[in-house]
Amino acid sequence: MESEEKNGSTVFKKTSEYQPGRNWRDYLIGRPLPTAEAAHQKIGKFIGLAVFSSDALSSVAYAPQEMLMILAVAGVVAFPAAVPIAIAICALLTILILSYEQTIHAYPDGGGAYIVSRDNLGEIPAQTAAAALLTDYILTVAVSVSSGVAQLVSAFPGLFDYRVIISVAFVFLVMLINLRGVKESGTAFAIPTYFFILMMGITIIVGLIKAFTNTLGTVQNPPMDVVSMNLIAAQITPFLILKAFSSGTTALTGVEAISNGITAFKEPRSKNAGRTLIIMAFILGSMMLSITYLANHITAYPSEEETLISQLARTVFSSTSPLYIGVIAATTIILIMAANTAFNGFPLLSAMAARDGFLPRQLTFKGSRLVFSKGIVSLAVIASLLIIVFRASVTRLIPLYAIGVFLSFTLSQFGMAHRWWKMGHLKPGEQLVERGSTLTYQPGWMVKMIINGFGASCTAVVMIVFAITKFKDGAWVVVILIPVLVAIFSAIHRHYLAVAKRLSLEQYSPQPVVAHQKVVMPISGVHKGTLAALRYAKTLSDDITAVHISSDAVETKKVQEKWELWGDGYRLVVLDSPYRLFLEPILAYITDLEKQKQPNEVISIVVPQFVQKHWYSNLLHTRTADALRNALLFRKDIIILEVPYQVD
Repeated sequence: MESEEKNGSTVFKKTSEYQPGRNWRDYLIGRPLPTAEAAHQKIGKFIGLAVFSSDALSSVAYAPQEMLMILAVAGVVAFPAAVPIAIAICALLTILILSYEQTIHAYPDGGGAYIVSRDNLGEIPAQTAAAALLTDYILTVAVSVSSGVAQLVSAFPGLFDYRVIISVAFVFLVMLINLRGVKESGTAFAIPTYFFILMMGITIIVGLIKAFTNTLGTVQNPPMDVVSMNLIAAQITPFLILKAFSSGTTALTGVEAISNGITAFKEPRSKNAGRTLIIMAFILGSMMLSITYLANHITAYPSEEETLISQLARTVFSSTSPLYIGVIAATTIILIMAANTAFNGFPLLSAMAARDGFLPRQLTFKGSRLVFSKGIVSLAVIASLLIIVFRASVTRLIPLYAIGVFLSFTLSQFGMAHRWWKMGHLKPGEQLVERGSTLTYQPGWMVKMIINGFGASCTAVVMIVFAITKFKDGAWVVVILIPVLVAIFSAIHRHYLAVAKRLSLEQYSPQPVVAHQKVVMPISGVHKGTLAALRYAKTLSDDITAVHISSDAVETKKVQEKWELWGDGYRLVVLDSPYRLFLEPILAYITDLEKQKQPNEVISIVVPQFVQKHWYSNLLHTRTADALRNALLFRKDIIILEVPYQVD
């Protein structure tokens, strides 16, 4: 033990040399890491793209399909509208990337929409952003894993009835990998991410070459549940286009993850995070446009039985080609691994919100692998429940998706626009220190404010469109859930403020010294454990009363005889219990003592407790101290003390 002592100081600093031993958790999540290794757990652009972009990149596997699913209402004649819709989505992506690139450099400590809203819009908008993003992260896990399993079921239809079990199993697999730490999980996810990019790149390039040379053809043997779609000829309405657009914008979910997790990057972290964001946006936009164009070219059919990616891959190659199997495998894995983005974002965001007092403080504690373990486990449990409730159906989960993320987009960009406005009204050389950053005057503030303001307007429109067009399909759940979560956050915050106020030492005057304490010692018999407790009780006070609850006259007589012999003259009170109750009689006795209690007097309950060598042996003995502690915890000036007696 190293120690540091300052002359005249009552504070001593010591460093513990204890190192945790090996146990079964080490085999699942790895050995515990010391705090000093935190700096070595940072990631670069290559791993960062895998960790924070898998959600956004994987969304191209279901966003075009959900877009066509909506257009299918008007029949295959409506499918060509998917291409201009995809172009509009990519334009919106460009606006978002410009906005979040500015956010990354403005807030290098991360936090994204939550921190931006907190510092620029206020407490309620910050709670709203947190509620929206946390909801989105949960849905990201449920949607991406369900979509990945759907890809698997497309290739192996016999697994259809087991899709829920498989989905939940994958969620907990990703949870375990993330519990191993950011760097290790990032390395594990890098291979699937780049394998997906490679396979989709090959599919798109080969598909485009065949399309331009008129050798691509159309989907053969379309899924049976959409064969009748060719007969539909409904009108293509603006509402239908807007609804398809809102479904397609699910491709943009996850683009905010890099701005939330900047602290995970190596230095210079803002520069590395910003470049990763731009690379991710370029890959995402290219794949979204290309897949939508090729799907329209081959007349792909959106279906629950076979995914759009499966139809595209077997048309470009063939259902027996190793490349087809490679595409399905890569898409399945990336969709399941896409949950990794949420498993990085959710714990970080919940820890920030908890640090500000909006969520339980336990979420701020890092686990043995320097990650927020409680947040990771909470996300896995909630997402699994969602998958079970919605039977792992992507189509049923999608309407719940994206409202939250577009709400966070809107709040983030409005917050950034307000930030630039504040900076523009500072004098050169003047500083404004806020919780998340320090503001100084910047000459180009007007252009940046316009970019963020325009982006906020666009995402607000998309959010409203999404809420209206998907409201009946299930979006109403999220519309109601977010205000409920904000109310819960506010209640938690008020609780912490009230507790802090009650515990504050401001205007606190020292309390009088305890003048006297009564000691009550419940006993079931007289033995070595009883005498050990009595020996300790003597160090507290001479006012000691042993209390025995009598429900058996013969046993009570034995206790009295032994106490007369071993009780050192201290009094024994026998409480008759006609109904054989233990807790109620002794609580009534303590209540009577409370009524007689003098000022500056406390009542100490000293409980003898057997402690067996083996944990399972302890199950055979009554935990009297626990029962009394739970019953008396909220009573003032009553102290419960447990005196263990080890029985080998």
